Amino acid sequence: MDNHSVIGKSTPRTDYLAKVTGQACYTADIKLPGMLVAKVLRSPHAHARILKIDGSRAMKVPGVKAVVSGFDGYGVKWGVFRYTQDHAMLPTDKVRYIGEDVAAVAAVDEEAALEALDLIEVDYEPLPAVFTPDTAMAPGAILIHDQYAGNINVHVHIDVGDVDRAFGESFLVREDTFKASGEAYAMMEPYAVVAHYHGGRLELWMPNAGPHVRAKALSNLLRIPLDKVNIRHINSGGAFGGRSEVSPGDFVTALLSMKSGRPVKLILSREENAISTRQAHDMIATVKTGVRKDGTVLAKEFKVIYDGGAYSSTGPIAASIPFYVYEEAYRFPNLRYDGYRVYTNKGIRGMYGCHGRAFLAGNEAQLDMIAGELNIDPVEIRIKNGLKTGEETATKSRITSGSLGEPIEKAAEKAGWKAKWGKLPQNRGIGIGCVAIMTGFPMGFRSGSSCSVKLNDDGHATVTTGVVDNGQGNESMVVQIVSEILGLPSGDITLVNADTEVTNLDPGAYSQAATFVGGNAVKKACEDARRQIIEIASEKLEEAVENLDLRDRTVISLRNSEKKMPISWITREAFFRAKPVIGLGSYIPKIDFDREWVSRPFGQMAGTYSFGASIAEVEVDEETGKITVPHFVTAHDCGKALNPMVVEGQMEGSAVQAGVAAITEENLWDGGFLLNPDLLEYKVPLACNIPEIETIIVESGDPEGPFGAKEGGLSVRMNSHSAVACAVSNALRIQFSELPLTPDRVMKMIDRKKEGEDR
Repeated sequence: MDNHSVIGKSTPRTDYLAKVTGQACYTADIKLPGMLVAKVLRSPHAHARILKIDGSRAMKVPGVKAVVSGFDGYGVKWGVFRYTQDHAMLPTDKVRYIGEDVAAVAAVDEEAALEALDLIEVDYEPLPAVFTPDTAMAPGAILIHDQYAGNINVHVHIDVGDVDRAFGESFLVREDTFKASGEAYAMMEPYAVVAHYHGGRLELWMPNAGPHVRAKALSNLLRIPLDKVNIRHINSGGAFGGRSEVSPGDFVTALLSMKSGRPVKLILSREENAISTRQAHDMIATVKTGVRKDGTVLAKEFKVIYDGGAYSSTGPIAASIPFYVYEEAYRFPNLRYDGYRVYTNKGIRGMYGCHGRAFLAGNEAQLDMIAGELNIDPVEIRIKNGLKTGEETATKSRITSGSLGEPIEKAAEKAGWKAKWGKLPQNRGIGIGCVAIMTGFPMGFRSGSSCSVKLNDDGHATVTTGVVDNGQGNESMVVQIVSEILGLPSGDITLVNADTEVTNLDPGAYSQAATFVGGNAVKKACEDARRQIIEIASEKLEEAVENLDLRDRTVISLRNSEKKMPISWITREAFFRAKPVIGLGSYIPKIDFDREWVSRPFGQMAGTYSFGASIAEVEVDEETGKITVPHFVTAHDCGKALNPMVVEGQMEGSAVQAGVAAITEENLWDGGFLLNPDLLEYKVPLACNIPEIETIIVESGDPEGPFGAKEGGLSVRMNSHSAVACAVSNALRIQFSELPLTPDRVMKMIDRKKEGEDR
């Protein structure tokens, strides 16, 4: 049992009141004096050479203050890695997808901006386009980027052990192929940017998951010194991976502000948000598995083709993560992975919290098939092959806490697995999905976080950290850590975060690092401040430092409760001594910084790993193909739940976002046209679709995590679609091959089943 007063307790989030009352400020709410309205001219072609862009007529419209195109930029191309820098943000050579940003205007009002937009002249020479990876890789296909042969943007190849020999020694070998359509992030907040260039400095507000990463990208693109680019704190109406990297909208708005000399705001429409910001990858996964007679996996071979859209974006990472979250969960002595990210003439693709559903659900479904052929319970085959503390992944990352087995066992018990597996009525099924999640992967020197905490003369604390909150509750997490260590109520703590001008480097909220890395830095800074307070109190109270504690704004003796002193007295004394209480803390995870996504995919990938298992029950209507999910159980190893209520919320949200979405969500295309760019035709789960969800928090107490904590829920998001897909296959007694499991696909499964029964 711990003796924490705040940590481990379910407490309301610090941001709840502002958000539920509508007081929280988002980018679209910002109003600055003299602010202009931006509008973007978008490509009508999937692939075309740009012959001319002329904005002279647009500039003559009353109220128009600036018109920009790629020719106003500096020719710098962006990519997460040097070897993937292919995106100019505003193209000058050719457009590569319908909806791509081509030019933009800034005007005093929306009417003038729209009028000017129609007057920008762009001459195109249409080119052949490719819309699927197979046509893009076909011999003779037109190249979307000349430097990438066969339109293969990234090829991740990993080979461990002797795969061919292991297949030869296997008792059973299966090979299956699975497909999944791409998905939209579907944030409730359409993308918006405010840029204000003044005095040689560029200030920007936008929803983002990594301010320091965003500032560095814009510094390079705009050739502005990094210290002159300030990404400001703002609330975010959703991220899910889609706010991770710099956006064309950031570049466009900044360029317009620099050219006009006035602040500029760009707000995308819902349709623009769908066609011109990042979306999740379509993919085709071929999975081959060899096992012993007892179900022990001997060999795995994967070939996964990702539809990467028009630009590299997060290319090497996106082509690797589905494999890694699976490799981190199971023991694979021999494996071969080939991940191909292929250019197509579709919009930009990026990372996603549910990334990899064809690959992950396919692997889990195939494991069910193998278990069935061997007459082994699907739960047991997973536990048998699951990694444990102290073991290494195939690519040489050590597991320092937790195991796959415990979440599986607890989820199975809660779900009544043994009583239901193979015993449910017709058209009802149950399925399980499992993954592990890396916490803080290599980002060079940006892998670490730093924090400072100062005590004011009233005893209140001001904490400065780069930690970002995209809705996960990260800001509340920081305040909770400060409150615990310094003995202050949350109302006495002021948080300054996610502002690049005043905070030090932080990896951001998209490498599962906020708690493990950022939280550790906050904890160390507070411990430093605590030490300074107690040292002064030790003199004043004539008590040894080890006998003092901080509670309820007070330094108190553990031996004699009568001996105590307000923290505010101590902080004022520190000012008199010209040694104000300022705590500093930094943390960088123990990872292999020589590890690289493509050239060297071996070594310690993350500071730690979390594990999760989800079990879904489904009902299938054979007349309509409609699926309902009445019950869902999920178990997640978060190391230590700093705030159980928040962790449970993340788990519940993840179960809906990925689990229920496995039967509804997909981008629909006609060539390069996105057919469902709104929330009417793009079917996100609604309240009426949400199952009864039971959550189980597993606490393994990570030795490095702050108070033992690690990431708090992403394993659920990455395994929920597997649980639902496996449950549907179990209900229909026939294997799925394509996601999402929409009624038309379910009816095809039913028809295949009937055809098999008739033979």
